Order: sequence, then C-alpha cells, then structure tokens
Amino acid sequence: MQKHVNIVVYNAKQCDPRKCSAAKLRRFGLVREVLQMKFLPKRAVVLNPFAEVAFSPADRERIEDCGLVALDCSWEHAEKVLLKHVRGTSRCLPILIAGNPVNFGKATKLSTVEALAAALHIAGFEHQASELLSIFKWGHTFLDLNHDWLASYKKAKDSTDIVELQERFFSR
Repeated sequence: MQKHVNIVVYNAKQCDPRKCSAAKLRRFGLVREVLQMKFLPKRAVVLNPFAEVAFSPADRERIEDCGLVALDCSWEHAEKVLLKHVRGTSRCLPILIAGNPVNFGKATKLSTVEALAAALHIAGFEHQASELLSIFKWGHTFLDLNHDWLASYKKAKDSTDIVELQERFFSR
C-alpha cells in the first residue's frame, strides 16, 4: 500500500472561492489549508513556479517525510506572493498543459489541484493524484492531456533529467 502524502495549501485569499480548486480540496478533506506562510511545514517541498530547481522523482522521499505544499493565489498576483521567502524547499513543476476550464490548453497555467496532482504523479503517488482530480468534472482531462509527459517525467532521475526532457519535448 502506498503511503499518503501530507498536503498543505497556503491560501492567499485572491481567488473566487466558488471556482477555487484548493477550496474544494479543503472541503473534501484532502488538504490542510493555512492562511499565513509561517504555518507552512519547514522541510516540505513547495510548488513554486519561480523556483530554480525542477520537481522530480528525487523529491519523493522529502514529500513522503515532510509533505507537499501548494501556494494558492491568482496567476495575476503570483509573483508578489511567490517571490516572498517561502518556508520549505521550492521546486517548479516541469512544463504541463492545463486541463482546467479557466486556462484550458495553456502551458504551465495549472490550477492548484493540477499542480498537486502533477507532483504526486511524478513522485509515484498516482493513486493520490487521481483521488485529488476525481472530485472535478474536468480532472481526467488534465491526466489525458499530459499522459505521455507525466510518464516520461516520472522516469527521470533528477531535476537535470527533467530539464533535458522538457528541452527535448518542446524543441520540436
């Protein structure tokens, strides 16, 4: 049986709660929400699109032991929130295509649930990734759009491999 990853979401209170994927995850009891960054777990992996190191399967042990953090904020104000000092080890996700209705088909414009599911999938927690996506009508679309990329990223050894895969995929 796979271990369950502890997931924490920092809520910057910038999005419409009716459309917010993190709020729905919280309502279903799938994540713990914090309203201040000081309450983020210290050693957790923080999904941050401005990080300089790519998330990879090498991060599996850390998320298993210390947890996974998503920073839930509007893409319009993301830089302001995400460039602050964030507790934990920041990682950016590799390039993936959004399957959510707001940013459908846009590269890297993932919703919070898509970012969490991508990280879980890459780290080998596919069941938990599917569980998160299952509460959204469009959740399967994200996995369908990114199936081949996620499978390749999951086989990577480390961040360097992830970057090389991205370059190979998107140089074509």
